[in-house]
Amino acid sequence: MRRFFVLVAALAASASVLSAAHAQQNRAASRSRRDARVVREVRAVLDAQVAAWNRGDIDGFMDGYWRSPETVFVSGDSLTRGWQTVLDRYKKSYDTREKMGTLSFLEIDIKALGPQRAIAVGRWQLAGVADTPHGRFTLIFRRTPEGWRIMHDHTSSAT
Repeated sequence: MRRFFVLVAALAASASVLSAAHAQQNRAASRSRRDARVVREVRAVLDAQVAAWNRGDIDGFMDGYWRSPETVFVSGDSLTRGWQTVLDRYKKSYDTREKMGTLSFLEIDIKALGPQRAIAVGRWQLAGVADTPHGRFTLIFRRTPEGWRIMHDHTSSAT
């Protein structure tokens, strides 16, 4: 009888270990699906920004940013705070369609940082502009009620 109880206890322990391993696999698969969805949704924001820019729509381009005074844009030695201030900066720098050129985002790498944050790193370039400006960017996204939005943009220009 004692061997029977030992056998039952061993089976119960094995079932518990298998159950925990299965639960861990399910969590990893769920996290992987969530991360893939985040990447698709963030990529859609970037694609919409490029499309807006290339039709000369700075306001549409700015829809990709979090409409908050906490939004941060860093470029060169300049730090700009607040969605409206970033919009004003873009409109001042690109006050004609010719200055805007044609925007491309290249070598984009997007990583989910959890269910509410993501980071995108890549290259940007403007074609059709005399000096063909280009550089790198790092964007931190946050999930908002409106969808994924850039909360922090660090963009550099290559010289």
